[in-house]
Amino acid sequence: MSEVNLLSTDIEDDLRSAVRDLLTDRCDPTAVTAVYDGDRSVVGGLWKALATDLGLAGLLVSQERGGAGASAREAAVVLEELGRAVAPVPFLTSAVMATTVLLSSDSDLLEALAAGERTAALAVPLSTAPASALPVLRADADGRLTGTVTSVAGALEADVLLVPASTGDGVSVCAVPATEAVLTPVVSLDMTRQLTDVRFDGVTGQTVVANAESAVQRALAAGAALLASEQVGVAQWCLHTTITYLKERRQFGRIVGGFQALKHRLADLFTDVEQASVAARYAAATLAAGDPDAEIAATVAQAYCSDVAVRAAEEALQLHGGIGMTWEHPVHLYLKRAKADQIALGTAGAHRARLAGLVDLLPPASTSASPPGERS
Repeated sequence: MSEVNLLSTDIEDDLRSAVRDLLTDRCDPTAVTAVYDGDRSVVGGLWKALATDLGLAGLLVSQERGGAGASAREAAVVLEELGRAVAPVPFLTSAVMATTVLLSSDSDLLEALAAGERTAALAVPLSTAPASALPVLRADADGRLTGTVTSVAGALEADVLLVPASTGDGVSVCAVPATEAVLTPVVSLDMTRQLTDVRFDGVTGQTVVANAESAVQRALAAGAALLASEQVGVAQWCLHTTITYLKERRQFGRIVGGFQALKHRLADLFTDVEQASVAARYAAATLAAGDPDAEIAATVAQAYCSDVAVRAAEEALQLHGGIGMTWEHPVHLYLKRAKADQIALGTAGAHRARLAGLVDLLPPASTSASPPGERS
């Protein structure tokens, strides 16, 4: 592995503090829970505050094009804090994935995204893993798009949809106003990142990236690498909240946290969360530096962090006892986000399989066993 400095800079610490303060004020668990009941009023205002007031929409865009000129390290800090708050905002889908697609484009849309004036979503299923075959629509001779893309994340909040389309010259990305597509929200496990089926009926889009397959793959890779930081944020909240609760909860005449069996469970979980934090941090740092290890680091982070986030949420639910099973307690929000993230941009199993190929770790040769009682 390459030598990369994983220590936080003063800028990253200040950014973390600013994002956490804003989310504490504007994104309490009650507002997030209301999203599950169909009240999405918190989404627009919260995203405007993050995107425009803090300038997070243009974090990955160069200063010459109206952005902050930051890197994946700063984006990872933001996603970690968004994970801590299970914030229902399209930072991952718009400010990371859609923006990454447009970084190689001269389209004015990138400047609009950086300024927070518009929001975009990449029209691929959220389950699409990096380096996998791209699900693309086919454009007809006149450039019109017809077809449906299922389970798109961020489409509800998007003004523009970036649609990978197959043309005579390969795969291009076309920008289509969201108002020209038929959006059908689907019931999602994590309603704070609701999935949507998107249908196009002969819509003409503007080509913003030609020969775009590599650009889309870079966006998927960046999304997967930085999603690990969100998963770490989820796990850290679950661990911290559970420890705090067990220090206060009394049962059988003593503090519950004093029981040795619970101490062991929390110690194991603490170790897992710390390891996940390092893996996610390394993935972001190598991505920011353009390091040759970036692809491997991202795959390792996703293979590990997604399972840790789920385990942390499940432990939080169990160790909170009966209160953890109630709708009023926010732990269910974190379990749903963790489970949904576990299959986003590739499952842990898919990333482990990909990792084996990246490091030339071939599976053992298959052998045919003889039927019982038969000698070979």
